Amino acid sequence: MKRLGLPAAALAGLALVLPGAVSTTSAPVAATAPEASPLVLTGPSKVVAYTYGKGKRAYGDFGINLTAPSDAFELRTHRPDWDSPLTTVWRSPDGDVTLPAGLQTRWDGLDRFIRLTVARKDGTPVLTKRLDVCLNAWSTQRTTPDAPLRSPYPQGCPQNPFTIGSVQGIQRGWVTNLSEGVGALRVGKGRYDVTARIAPRWARALHISPADATRSYRLVVKREGDGDYRRRARSAAGRPDSARHAAMPAASTRPTKAAEGEPDGPLPDLRSLPAYGMQLSRNHKHLRFSATVWNAGDSPLLVDGFRRGSQDVMDAYQYFIDTDGNQTGYRRVGTMIWHQAKSHNHWHFEDFARYTLLRADKTEAVRSRKESFCLANTDAVDYTVDGADWQPENTDLHTSCGDRSTVSLREVLAAGSGDTYAQFRAGQAFRIDNLPNGIYYVAVEGNPDRNLVESDTGNNVALRKIKLSGSPTERRLKVFQVGVVDDSGYGYDEEH
Repeated sequence: MKRLGLPAAALAGLALVLPGAVSTTSAPVAATAPEASPLVLTGPSKVVAYTYGKGKRAYGDFGINLTAPSDAFELRTHRPDWDSPLTTVWRSPDGDVTLPAGLQTRWDGLDRFIRLTVARKDGTPVLTKRLDVCLNAWSTQRTTPDAPLRSPYPQGCPQNPFTIGSVQGIQRGWVTNLSEGVGALRVGKGRYDVTARIAPRWARALHISPADATRSYRLVVKREGDGDYRRRARSAAGRPDSARHAAMPAASTRPTKAAEGEPDGPLPDLRSLPAYGMQLSRNHKHLRFSATVWNAGDSPLLVDGFRRGSQDVMDAYQYFIDTDGNQTGYRRVGTMIWHQAKSHNHWHFEDFARYTLLRADKTEAVRSRKESFCLANTDAVDYTVDGADWQPENTDLHTSCGDRSTVSLREVLAAGSGDTYAQFRAGQAFRIDNLPNGIYYVAVEGNPDRNLVESDTGNNVALRKIKLSGSPTERRLKVFQVGVVDDSGYGYDEEH
């Protein structure tokens, strides 16, 4: 939903700069084993789950919790470029520890972290399930009165295939519920014995004792009617979601003039990720794609819009923020418009990004009609960069972009976060039925007209190599892989 000296990565089919290893994870040292386990599996001795109708699947809170009893537990995962595997560092109390290569291979959680076994009361096995665990679960809470008041860690794990760095953690004295990773259990009504066990390879790497890595409990599965299920679903849907906040409104009075001179404090740094989720439309006339522009700077990109009377236009100003979060200046940077279109219907900033389909010689073949954007922190792209905001606001497009009656508006792209537009949204496409077969590049460019003030404008473009073949009515598309990143299967087409 991002301030280092960064090496250029020369990747096939890609023009992009990726950050190198950050100071917090570089040259990690081996740490001695802690006196106590850094993580402990805990939970009630008995939990109740439910099946609905004639179903053989149980849903509910399965009582699998992780707590960090003595110190905050934190993992930082990073890759220097898209040709390299992920490297995860445990920031233990005794120093940074690099985890074994291949232990973590994905961004959205810890691979096969827990093994869950379910058996009948007589010991007959029913099922075994291995769980990928995101430590940044939505359900976290304090376990003792003297635990820190707040947890600094993100809520949720990254989903973007081109994520660069992530942070997972549990605050000292806090507990994280892992039931979200369980989903449903294929069991019917009855009483079962359940054992949850942290995988030995993870327990060894993190120095978790066998006793703290295992817990057993009784699971009681009851059957409820569909009406009860609907009431529970409505209740769950109505819960406050702390990861989704409406952006705070801008001031009601527009600035009288733009700030003079160049800002001398921290600045945003807009960069682009390679386009992904590419596919042809059903009639083969359009190439659809998803695109992300993210903020690698040590300051948020903060843009306020002020409406011109009753017009569907706002004057947009970029505000500059110091390291203490105070406003130091502002500058007029363009306009916002009311964008009334399918999958939009909110206020868009017109000077944020541009999409272009380039020929093999990098000359322009087609420019996307997408020319305006609502800034929102949809993706955690790199939370290991200096100054990254792990809990950004305005993560929901439906609440951060205003409505038709809005008078003033604030749109923010936080440090470390990206704004993704998926391929099903209006404008995320190129008309290609009149183009010859051959090699092309999808270019995603942040701040194309350089109206926004940022620390570096030399790293704003990412290219993704593709090949068009076949006939105009039976077009075929090949998308070349970037490094070791397998992004096949990401995104979807709402026509299907």
